[in-house]
Amino acid sequence: MAYFNNITTLEELRRQYRDLLKKFHPDNKDGSTQATQEINAEYDRLFKLLKDRHESKSTDNKGNNTKTDFNNMKYDFSEDELLRDMLQKVIHLSDITIEIIGNWIWISGNTYQYKKELKDLGFKFAGQKKSWYWHSEAFRKRSHKKLSMEDIRNYYGSTEVETDGTKRLKQA
Repeated sequence: MAYFNNITTLEELRRQYRDLLKKFHPDNKDGSTQATQEINAEYDRLFKLLKDRHESKSTDNKGNNTKTDFNNMKYDFSEDELLRDMLQKVIHLSDITIEIIGNWIWISGNTYQYKKELKDLGFKFAGQKKSWYWHSEAFRKRSHKKLSMEDIRNYYGSTEVETDGTKRLKQA
């Protein structure tokens, strides 16, 4: 028996899967273990099919990979004047690490002495990451995932900025 109807996207598949499980779950009056197993098997088959179709769209008609690779996800400084302006406002601070990850500025290290200054500039403190961060107003968070700093670095690429304070320490 085919449980899924007119599925063209993974979102439609997930939506129908949830509805089917609500209806055919063994705890329900009309449900059974066999029906749930059949739904799961059909879901797995359709998921692989739709996933493969989605991945094949990431190549052009010549077979070239058009997916965004790591190098294309790195932030290009020429794109955002606001980021460069903000960077100029904090680059003089010493005993800190400034990192550009995507189009965000992350500051870690001995930041306690700069707490008021960073707040006034619009930085926010991420307690779990023990770092301050800033991004332009254009940014909109799209998910509620909690990522580690390492995950964020791996996803967007990361560049550590040499501050005026670290330059002085290295020259001394």
